[in-house]
Amino acid sequence: MAADRRADPAPGAEAAVLADRLKERIYATITMIAVVVGLSLGDVGALGAVATVVTTAVGLWLAAFVADQQAHRTVHRRFATGPELRRMLYVSSPLLSCAVGPAVLIALAALDVLSLGAALRVAAGVGVVSLFLWGCLGGLRMGGGTLTAVAAGLVDAVIGVAVALVKAAAGH
Repeated sequence: MAADRRADPAPGAEAAVLADRLKERIYATITMIAVVVGLSLGDVGALGAVATVVTTAVGLWLAAFVADQQAHRTVHRRFATGPELRRMLYVSSPLLSCAVGPAVLIALAALDVLSLGAALRVAAGVGVVSLFLWGCLGGLRMGGGTLTAVAAGLVDAVIGVAVALVKAAAGH
């Protein structure tokens, strides 16, 4: 019977999974902004840039997965399996998908459609815009109206820009 209760999600469980998934996507976006800004300041080719972007995404995903599994073992005294494991993989998958946009832009640079520096700056800009849009959506969904939504979006975008500026100031 306990297994039956685990299979049926509690009220709000789906929303909690979606919130956790979005949290990972936002975290990955902020991290990827820092990575592409750092790459744009260095002397790296397209192959090195795409390798860095992909290994960053895979590293983030592995770190999140290991942390989730370790936390689960510590709290529940067993490995996550079945539905719990699928939830972990579903929630953490945006950490991998954060590499897609920058990788596509870097590929365009490798095909001489645009310069690598431009591709990396566009990738950072798209990340900042996506933070703004998620902030706006959150503000609207909370019922705060357009002004509140735009303010929330601006706060999130400022965080993305601040990450980029810190990375640029650090010189790497």
